[in-house]
Amino acid sequence: MPYGVLGPTLAGRSAATGGARQRALLARLLLDAGRTVPLPRLIDDVYGDEPPAGAVNAVQSGVSRLRRDIPISYDGSGYRLDVERDEVDVHRFARLAAAGRDALRRSDFAAASPLLTEALALWRGEALADVRSAPFAAGAADRLEECRRQAVEDRADAGLGLRPSDDAVDELRTLLAAAPLRERAWALLMRALVAGGRPAEALAVFEEARRTLADELGADPSPELAAVHTAVLRGAPLAGNRLPAPLTSFVGRDEDMSEVAQLLRTARLVTLLGPGGAGKTRLSLEVAARRTGAVLVELAGTGPADVPRAVADALGLRETALLDRRSDGPDAVERLLAALATRDVLLVLDNCEHVVAAAAALAGRLLVGCPDLRVLATSREPLGVTGEVRRLVPGLPADSAVRLFADRAAEVTPGFTLDASTEPAVRDIVRTLDGLPLAVELAAARLPVLGVEELARRVGDRFRVLSRGSSTAAERHRTLRAVVAWSWDLLTEQERTLAARFTVFRGGAGLDAIEQVCGPADGTLDVLDGLVSKSLIERDGSRYRMLSTIRAFCAEQLREPGTVVQTHAAYFRSFAQQADARLRTPDQLAWLDRLDADRDNLHAAVRHGPASDGLRLVAALSFYWWLRGARGEASVLARELLGRVGPVAPDGLAEEYVLCTLNAGLTGPPVPGLHPALFLSGLDRPPAQPFLLYLSAVAAGPPANLQGNLLDVQDALTARLRGSPWSEALAAIGGGWLALFDGHPERSTPEFEKALAGFRALGERWGMMLAQSGIAEMAVIRGDHAAARAPMDEALRLAAELRSSVDLADLLRSRGDARMLTGDDEGAAADFARAMSLAAECGATELVAAARVAEGRLALRRGDASRARDLCLTALAECPSGWYSADGTRLTILLALGRAAEALGDPAEAAGWYRKVAADAGGPDGANAVAEATKALAALDMG
Repeated sequence: MPYGVLGPTLAGRSAATGGARQRALLARLLLDAGRTVPLPRLIDDVYGDEPPAGAVNAVQSGVSRLRRDIPISYDGSGYRLDVERDEVDVHRFARLAAAGRDALRRSDFAAASPLLTEALALWRGEALADVRSAPFAAGAADRLEECRRQAVEDRADAGLGLRPSDDAVDELRTLLAAAPLRERAWALLMRALVAGGRPAEALAVFEEARRTLADELGADPSPELAAVHTAVLRGAPLAGNRLPAPLTSFVGRDEDMSEVAQLLRTARLVTLLGPGGAGKTRLSLEVAARRTGAVLVELAGTGPADVPRAVADALGLRETALLDRRSDGPDAVERLLAALATRDVLLVLDNCEHVVAAAAALAGRLLVGCPDLRVLATSREPLGVTGEVRRLVPGLPADSAVRLFADRAAEVTPGFTLDASTEPAVRDIVRTLDGLPLAVELAAARLPVLGVEELARRVGDRFRVLSRGSSTAAERHRTLRAVVAWSWDLLTEQERTLAARFTVFRGGAGLDAIEQVCGPADGTLDVLDGLVSKSLIERDGSRYRMLSTIRAFCAEQLREPGTVVQTHAAYFRSFAQQADARLRTPDQLAWLDRLDADRDNLHAAVRHGPASDGLRLVAALSFYWWLRGARGEASVLARELLGRVGPVAPDGLAEEYVLCTLNAGLTGPPVPGLHPALFLSGLDRPPAQPFLLYLSAVAAGPPANLQGNLLDVQDALTARLRGSPWSEALAAIGGGWLALFDGHPERSTPEFEKALAGFRALGERWGMMLAQSGIAEMAVIRGDHAAARAPMDEALRLAAELRSSVDLADLLRSRGDARMLTGDDEGAAADFARAMSLAAECGATELVAAARVAEGRLALRRGDASRARDLCLTALAECPSGWYSADGTRLTILLALGRAAEALGDPAEAAGWYRKVAADAGGPDGANAVAEATKALAALDMG
């Protein structure tokens, strides 16, 4: 290989030159050849957790020196070694070793042996031998050494399968000298010695292994190693699993396989559970293939009475006349007990769900009577035998499912490759199919007639698209519908009813919701337990969910969809109203989490339930949506709902209707309707939904006919809010700002402190955050930046605790302004950048504009007037029209554009921007902007 790390670092077929850090930098890039390594990662890996001040320059210089002989590129975020991965020994080794391992799993020893031999020949010594002092090297070298040891074992295993001999004895002894706890290597050494005619040495090796394990781990040899020992004592052959050879590669279950194998070390009955198509059978066969004496018993086509005979057939006992034709009675079980009493066997009982009682009864009897027997069962529900260990087999993780699709696609469509053009569609496909291996394979089988993009578009109609599979597969596995129908047919009538009704939920549900929506409540728990046991519904902590493939089938069976949808909407309307009230209490965080868990259900209830329930839901969810920065979702849902409701508020739902229009206007143009301030002025009591007070002020502001003595307006509103502590505290927040707008800043801080006391009494964090922010702002206005620091830090802490993206963005922008005033330009820039990112994520365009103009003012401060002008023009385009809360931002942008034009030497343009301030000024904060613009015009002598 031209490049290498499996020994001293190689660069171009010769040892790398340069100092230790230069070689470490090259080695680190070689480990990720062809992929970008971010610059911060490179620095950490080469210099450790505390790099020196000049680490960036040092890495850049090191790369420059390497570039003289090695192709390295920079993409703006990091460096990439631009060579084919197969040109680097470590990557070629990984590819060859994986291919050899796959061939070994298929028992294709002739293919496995040369692949593994070629892989091991790439090692020239210890991995990363000359850079072991680098921070990244020790861990990477240990991982590579583990891969090498596994490849040594795999090659020995393949050699024994290809031509049994003792050729690998020396290599295995060397491996065990370095890693004496590798039981597979001990077993392979024993097999090699027996193959070479040296059984006595094999027995001595077992004793050595037993002592080593006892001394080092205090453990006995594993069942696998003990089985080899027993076979040597009996003179029995050391191989002979009665398992079908796999026809395809095994993808994405290595961790599952290791865990199941570990479970079988300590448990004698392990049941793999999961929905149809999850890959339980294939996983069980892969686990069994790595044990001596494993036997597959296929039960899919067997009735309950035929289970003992199926086991006998699999064991080959019928040919020995041990069992007569009547193999289904008590005598048959006794004869099986006699046959297995002294045998070390792993029985794989596959597809037990339709004969679960018979399989459980037989497994229980055999396990009690045969001490060396182990059972690995696959089923869609547990056997229920004492001592059973259950292991769920879920769908594949996304990356593994993508790899499986790519493997199967290449088999049916030569030339198919997973690249930037195909991967997004493949990811959509596997996500839609829940990562179920069978469904993924059926989808890949459609590629000869459907392009991958078209398949991604159609796969939502999964039962029609995935209607043809392998002609050699069992009938129940030939189509996706057959897979799910097999499970459906095994359900009771009550289970079918609950499963069908469960499909109304989105993203799962808690037990209370299931009982209320899918009821009757009496008996629901038992029926739900049956569905969980049969893998139709999964339990995830305190919630339950259904795979989308199963959900699609069960939804087709729902007999009364309209009634169930209305029940669902009514339940979640009640839940949202209960949660909304608790959001203004000390339990705020817990109820936010509960609302998060049912967010999809709540939104589905808004969309599909009765319009009246939808209005009540929107009203109850308004505070929650604001805290979670869900402006986009709130706006879309509210606009859709208004399209169903019409332009007039239904009787008794005026407040809910106003809140719906406010939410609809959170993104996009404002929605016509009753002006919130006019609506509030007509209230003689606190609103039922107190967040209306805040949202109306932010989104609309007071109309023109309420301008004037703002404090009088505030006092009148506060009087109507008596009896609602949260509303009274919020009114004090408004009073603080209105006092500032009205020219009485000395009255602002006492109002904010009054609000803080009110919210503290309630234990409500969001209100405390607003109050602390107001106190900090007033300190900044007074020029007391030291006094502003503590309340601002507390406000930011509360916003972060609430995960309120909108408020966190606004607070960071505000803190950035304060930092700029104190000369902390770097801190201000960081705050503005993070504020802009958060605001963009939650669709708060006026906050994006505010953060961008703040960056513009910072650029102007730093003397970069051209950049300041560009930033402010972008901010002006972003700033939404019709938003009261954006008015102040717009005026700030216009003033900043004027300052930038002055700095660029264009007084005429500057004057134009200042005059526009007066034309656009409105709202209580416009007077200060007009005064500043007028002063600037006077200075230009262009008033």
